[in-house]
Amino acid sequence: MAQGRRNQKSKKIKKYRKPLNLNIGMVIFAAVLVYVIYCVMNYLRSDPPRPYEVTEGSLSTNSTYRGIALRKEEVVTAQTAGYLSYYAREGERVAKGDIVYTIDETGQFKEYQESISLGENTLDKQELTEFRTEIVNFMHGFNPQNFSAAYSFKDELAGTVLRLANANLLEDLSTAGDFAGNFQTCLAPETGIVAYWIDGYENLTPEQVTMDILEEKEYEKKQLMDTDLAAVSEPIYKLAQDEDWNIVIPVEEEEGAMLEKEGYVRVRFQKNQYESWASTRLLTGADGKNYIQLGFNNSMITFISDRFLEIELLLNEQTGLKIPISSIARRDFYLVPETFITQSGTSGNSGVLRRTYLEDGTPSTEFVETDLYSYNEETGDYFIDTDVLGMGDVLLKPDSQATYTVSRMETLIGVYNMNKGYADFREINILSQNDEYAIVASNTRYGLNVYDNIVLDASTVTDAQLIYE
Repeated sequence: MAQGRRNQKSKKIKKYRKPLNLNIGMVIFAAVLVYVIYCVMNYLRSDPPRPYEVTEGSLSTNSTYRGIALRKEEVVTAQTAGYLSYYAREGERVAKGDIVYTIDETGQFKEYQESISLGENTLDKQELTEFRTEIVNFMHGFNPQNFSAAYSFKDELAGTVLRLANANLLEDLSTAGDFAGNFQTCLAPETGIVAYWIDGYENLTPEQVTMDILEEKEYEKKQLMDTDLAAVSEPIYKLAQDEDWNIVIPVEEEEGAMLEKEGYVRVRFQKNQYESWASTRLLTGADGKNYIQLGFNNSMITFISDRFLEIELLLNEQTGLKIPISSIARRDFYLVPETFITQSGTSGNSGVLRRTYLEDGTPSTEFVETDLYSYNEETGDYFIDTDVLGMGDVLLKPDSQATYTVSRMETLIGVYNMNKGYADFREINILSQNDEYAIVASNTRYGLNVYDNIVLDASTVTDAQLIYE
């Protein structure tokens, strides 16, 4: 009896390990999990497609030129030597008899001006606007390769400040009687626009222009307001008396003939983006080369301080939807005649009837739903996705025994629309383009609309690819 109990205690109990039972559900789940992890990791490692919002815009296949501005300018010289004080602002229109400057032969009136207390002076709204306009125009037109323009701008601002300061002293001109015989007020001889610089081209005509002049070889612009003490016959200022003025630019003979035939051309000034129409005249310069004379009858006062101007000729401007060149892609599509396109009886979606065969070889028909990407009005063909149909598929004409074998392909130019969260190809009709942007037609049946989001770089996506923003 005791022996039996000992035998029972000596027995060891071993845990039974169940075998791993793999079924098809576990295999599929594992495969899906691995795929999801792979997709997530692949997405995290890659840069997501960047969107671009389609906007309305314009694009011009234009040419930029640097031309010389020619005006009817009269240089006014000093009749008496003495110290100068200017009262008219550069770019200001003065009437005949208006005070432009004063000249003090002995310097006593100048000393008197410096000795009186002017108190605190503030600029009115108009004067502040003048300063802002000058600064903005300089910022828009500044070219680092022509840094000397910064010094000219400094002189122009200094001249404006000097003119405003001297204007406050006009009330003191009544004291000039104390300096009789030594003090003169100098009046404008004619109506015109005042400018305080000379460069020797005041009497230059369009026919005298050469490439050496346009390249500004040995060009020197002298600011007259830098002069404090003037000598007899020394230039003091100049008047531009006529609102009609010209810009002369170099052109090839063929282009010049075309511009002259047009008669007028729209010009955009790079300095302030102002646009104006100009008459055109082809001429031969003093060096025998071809030039176009652009004639203006307005805006001369805006550019009174400039001899050379950067301009654009707006020749073939197109307006529409503006998109980057990097967004443009090409895709191949099958061509299917319009008569073979039908609609689903349940959903109403477009598609085709394709011939199929059952397992026993009996002919049958299936409806294949497909998107329509474009339509060729000349041939009556629709463009069908190559992922939906295959080369050699036989299509059936609705309510007819006629058939059509898919065999023709054509390429469409378009972009990938991402409004719906995936890359959806949309055809575009390019009106014009340059190296960076293209203008495409708007309100097309299968194209884009303003404010659509498209893929910025078409090479980063494939058709129907999901896009996570």
